[in-house]
Amino acid sequence: MSERRATIERDTLETRIRVSLDLDGSGAGTRRTGVGFFDHMLDQLARHGLFDLEVSAAGDLHIDAHHTVEDVGIALGQAFAAAVGEKRGIVRYGHAFCPLDEALSRVVVDLSGRPGLYYRVTFPTARVGDFDTELVREFWQGFASQAAVTLHMDSLQGDNAHHVAETLFKAGGRALRMACSSDPRSGNELPSTKGAL
Repeated sequence: MSERRATIERDTLETRIRVSLDLDGSGAGTRRTGVGFFDHMLDQLARHGLFDLEVSAAGDLHIDAHHTVEDVGIALGQAFAAAVGEKRGIVRYGHAFCPLDEALSRVVVDLSGRPGLYYRVTFPTARVGDFDTELVREFWQGFASQAAVTLHMDSLQGDNAHHVAETLFKAGGRALRMACSSDPRSGNELPSTKGAL
């Protein structure tokens, strides 16, 4: 496969985002959004996806973290779509179960070209420190819509909101890593009977 990298810049009246993504990395890079817990989640996504990921974001945090988290998801989704390219020779589907102590989540992804998020997650508390747990869904919604992937996310159990969120990002990284991996048996074919994704 050729180099699978992309850089996206997104500037609005609410945020200034720059995302650089290398799908064939090692989890390297820095994540600086001004939202500490979110940076920690992006670290999990990159490390478990083995994606080199640079994220810098300046957002209207004096309001709250909503626009920053959502817009990073949008920009990362755009970068993912650009980096994965035509999708020839890839596995296409990916799945992962990830536990963290009492928490367990499942993520299944299809690089289908059809955006959709199917999200069945209940957090035991509304916040992790200053982070609103509703923003986890906002991030993944932005990502799925712009990456044009079908994404199923389920929290199967968990009593600690930090653990629940972390298992979703770890499983998300691992499922995406599997889906965009090279399939040596397919040659350079598109993994679709329609001949298009």
